[in-house]
Amino acid sequence: MEKSTSGARPSWSRGLVFISGLAMAFFSALTIEHFFAANYPETIFEGSFCDISAFFNCDSSAYSPVATILGVPLGYFGLVVGTLFALGAVFPSPAFERTNRSLSLLTLVGVVALLVYAVGVTGTLCLLCTGFYVFSAIAFVAFWRYDDARGGRFGSRFLNPSIKHLIAMGIVTLAGAWGFAEYHATRRDALSGGAGARVVKQFYNLDRVAWPSLISPYWTTRSTERFEEAPVRVVAYADLLCPDCQYLASQLSRLEEEFEGALNVAFQFFPLDGACNDVVEKDLHPGACDVSYMAAHDPAKFRTIHDEIFANLSIAKASAEWREELGRRHGVGAAPMDSSTRAVVHSIIETGREYAKTSESYSYGIRSTPTMIINNRMIIGTLPYEQLRAIFRALVDEAEGRETGFLENWEETE
Repeated sequence: MEKSTSGARPSWSRGLVFISGLAMAFFSALTIEHFFAANYPETIFEGSFCDISAFFNCDSSAYSPVATILGVPLGYFGLVVGTLFALGAVFPSPAFERTNRSLSLLTLVGVVALLVYAVGVTGTLCLLCTGFYVFSAIAFVAFWRYDDARGGRFGSRFLNPSIKHLIAMGIVTLAGAWGFAEYHATRRDALSGGAGARVVKQFYNLDRVAWPSLISPYWTTRSTERFEEAPVRVVAYADLLCPDCQYLASQLSRLEEEFEGALNVAFQFFPLDGACNDVVEKDLHPGACDVSYMAAHDPAKFRTIHDEIFANLSIAKASAEWREELGRRHGVGAAPMDSSTRAVVHSIIETGREYAKTSESYSYGIRSTPTMIINNRMIIGTLPYEQLRAIFRALVDEAEGRETGFLENWEETE
């Protein structure tokens, strides 16, 4: 009969695995909740924006291409593993523990890969994910250090799962994953239905605000010669080193194709860098002033530089050398020292003072990036593509005299 290593290990070490498993499941559940809240906000007031920290940013993880596997939030798999660790500590058996020990190694490898991706590619770290990372490492150490199999070879200890347990775990995991994928698809579809109608209603109920006294001449999308001639007009206060602004830029790029001829988007420079922005007391993105000057120096090169920075955001944020090379490559390396370029960017930044405060913590309404003014209504933060699309579609319909559609659905979705 196979001896139970779980029974042989000290009870406190089993307790350590149990606590680690519960913590992994807890943090995984929080990341799942945040994933859906970030990608499918219920209201127009839940957009993501750079505010507290440029590095510790869970929204970047939620928007990341690796946030899901075949439509299943990555946190679900962490929830499963954490639950298995906790159950294995409560109901010990040799086969269960061998399988969990193998899973602890696989999880640790995955955690290291995700950590490298988060820091190296997105340049951010999610605190919720970090909690899972820490307790995954603790669980691995507990399996590695505190069991009577530690005298054997590494492979025999960590690469010797029970096939029966793996099959059973796999079936349960796949069933749950299918359920999450279906739920994810339902939430995504809902954005263009009832949730979209609700957001449109909330948008129209926002107080109207004036356009800034100086609308940036740097546009990412131009459909008409004059800004006010397009049915959909967006002034986007944004920072070229802001992850949430990168996300918004990708959304607007998709909408540019769908609303060709109907959309104007002005990029209103608002770098959260104390070197040039004293409208808000934040210094989240060092180097953002310099890249703003570079992008503004030659209007003909603005869109190209804008797109290149967002396409390489992680290295753009981390490397002053990359930013300097960007300037040399586009012939705008002297822009940070050019007085006329600095004056233009500073004038655009200063328009942030023109709006009444939206938070008691800040003196002015423009206090975070991105902040959008869409047809004279202010939205702080990003919104999913489907919700922005719903707002844009309603504005186009309104401009063309078609005020049905979403308007008719408002009463049904309240």
